[in-house]
Amino acid sequence: MILNITTTRQPATDLGYLLHKHPDKFQTFELSVGKAHVFYPEKSEEKTTISLLLDIDPIDMVRGARNLGGDGFALGHYINDRPYVASSFMSVALSKAFSSAMNGKCKDKPELVDVKFPLKVTIAVISAPRGGEMLIRKIFEPLGYKVELTRHRLDEKFPEWGESKYYTLELSHTVTIKELLSHLYVLIPTLDNDKHYFVSAQEIDKLLKKGEGWLKEHHEREQITRRYLIGLDSLSRQALERLSEGEDVDGPGDELIEKTGIQKRKETLHDERIKLVVEKIVESGATRVLDLGCGEGKLIKQLVKQKQFSEITGMDVSYHELLKAKERLRYDEMPPKQKERVNLFQGSLTYQDKRLEEFDAAAVVEVIEHLDLNRLKAFERVLFEFAKPKTVVLTTPNQEYNIMWENLDAEDVRHGDHRFEWTRKEFAEWANKIGKVYHYGVELLPVGDEVENIGAPSQMAIFSYGN
Repeated sequence: MILNITTTRQPATDLGYLLHKHPDKFQTFELSVGKAHVFYPEKSEEKTTISLLLDIDPIDMVRGARNLGGDGFALGHYINDRPYVASSFMSVALSKAFSSAMNGKCKDKPELVDVKFPLKVTIAVISAPRGGEMLIRKIFEPLGYKVELTRHRLDEKFPEWGESKYYTLELSHTVTIKELLSHLYVLIPTLDNDKHYFVSAQEIDKLLKKGEGWLKEHHEREQITRRYLIGLDSLSRQALERLSEGEDVDGPGDELIEKTGIQKRKETLHDERIKLVVEKIVESGATRVLDLGCGEGKLIKQLVKQKQFSEITGMDVSYHELLKAKERLRYDEMPPKQKERVNLFQGSLTYQDKRLEEFDAAAVVEVIEHLDLNRLKAFERVLFEFAKPKTVVLTTPNQEYNIMWENLDAEDVRHGDHRFEWTRKEFAEWANKIGKVYHYGVELLPVGDEVENIGAPSQMAIFSYGN
């Protein structure tokens, strides 16, 4: 992964003074996951380019991995784009290689610090998985950058596969070196959903320090802040409050747009679904409960209120969602005895895992529809054959009800990530097959208000082992 900075302001070799890097030296800096190299591919009075090359060590990266490869991919630690894409690793390398310049210091020519240079920045590959070209332009162009993007195909040999989420980015602007580096330091990880470091309150200070003088006035300051802090509501709110100096800031649960009737109805359905799941697990007599695909911890938050449960465990494939769950539960503020009851870990629904064994009950709430149908058999075996909880409470949307939602046609799915949605008949056939193969009794229930000949918006199956 390489980033180039070029200037044509004469003498262009002044770039070396500002960045504290001698044009005749090849310099290397140690990173936690590899090395960063700084060198000059071209140097003259007319034009000078400095390059920052990241050499990521895949083994070191896996050893320290937190959330690599993206949500929903169980092998993300081993198969990912981190060595090849400008990401949070690049931000750390910029800070380490050019720390003096980033802090506005120039020992030999201090008068250059406030000089605006005509600069061109080229980032070989950058990822924008959520927002694409529009997002990149929205965060750079308001700062005065001319943005040129080249999108890459998934595979040149297979054009029918379509475009990827990767771009080559060229930025042009007349700006001070300090300003450029602060922009890159903040905005590169803003585009990165898979940060390699743990996002804590310390990141707020880094964001505000590097964003000083420009972030407050940026049209997309809220989106930049939330993405930089990976959407953690409490941290984002703190940062925005400090940034706004008393201005009104939307709270964590506030909607950026006015809720429509359909959104309100879905929220009511969600609350009803969670309440029913808790009720059925309590009725089962379980004391050790497992929430598979726990997401942001909404179900776990309700389970914790029940003294009947001595152990409540949540598993999700997304590290990002687990962070949100800890925040929702205020895990770090829990009393010691309460904290002992709760356990969260990262894992996949389609791989056998001994950590899933010996639970009295398991909840699988609106999860299976996110699995590819060809992976459903693996999920069945993981849960019903190997983990084998005494009770399983599982819910999934009722496809027949979709015509009742505004803006949804009968053939539509409710969420872009849903791989399928079953009718009541299809769900019943699947549930009864599970019961027969793995020796579970099956009870089917509607979730939400029923409509004649259509059913309820969601559907539930309660599996009881040996019944």
